[in-house]
Amino acid sequence: MSTSPQKPGFLKRLQTKWKLDSLFQVVMVLIVFACTGFTILFIKNPILDFFGVEKGGFVNTLLYLLLVLPLYQIFLLIYGFIFGQFRFFWEKEKQIMRRIIGIFSKKKS
Repeated sequence: MSTSPQKPGFLKRLQTKWKLDSLFQVVMVLIVFACTGFTILFIKNPILDFFGVEKGGFVNTLLYLLLVLPLYQIFLLIYGFIFGQFRFFWEKEKQIMRRIIGIFSKKKS
């Protein structure tokens, strides 16, 4: 039997991809994503219901993109702060904003 080198585990690969110092940080980041997802799950429908929008329509999708997705980003930062990972999520937010700005600034040229 030949022993092939073992592929790093899922958490270790995330640690490398996200350039984090420890597996503990990876777990904290995953917890932040989970908490943010659950929070959005609970507040999405009340927000859309407040505007009296039918589920699945164009207006529903538009309100989701304009209201719920920005709230998701804000909650990422809030939970990131609570779980001591604010710096990680702040850097990701800045990366996202640079990409969005880049898309719109390329069209002007």
